[in-house]
Amino acid sequence: MRGRAHPAVVLLGLRLSDPAEIIKRVEEGFSFQTLERFQKITQIPTDDLAAVVAIKLRTLHRRKKEGRLDPEESDRLLRVSGVFAKTLELFEGDAEAAKRWFYTPAKALGGERPIDFARTDLGTREVEALIDRLEQ
Repeated sequence: MRGRAHPAVVLLGLRLSDPAEIIKRVEEGFSFQTLERFQKITQIPTDDLAAVVAIKLRTLHRRKKEGRLDPEESDRLLRVSGVFAKTLELFEGDAEAAKRWFYTPAKALGGERPIDFARTDLGTREVEALIDRLEQ
């Protein structure tokens, strides 16, 4: 992955290509601006983004004042950014189509929406597997 920025970090507005550097930044906690950049690009409403990253709205407001997410929140944001980046690839960069799909219940996910499945690591892997099957 060296040399080219990872798609998940690009959506966060970061220019990192070295996995070790990405991990270090996650462990330090992303700046709150990272979450704001992701939200601006994806147009995911605040309530939904907070839910998928597992941050209560009250905590989200506190993080904004503090200017930084904690490491676990940063890791979850990176995870959802990765699955959304993969969705964007599926729809050849069409952010609106990717977002529509992200919000549409999928039979392969037991009738759940991909954004809801992406709240957990296992769910994220299931969404990514579904995207891989759809790309075939």
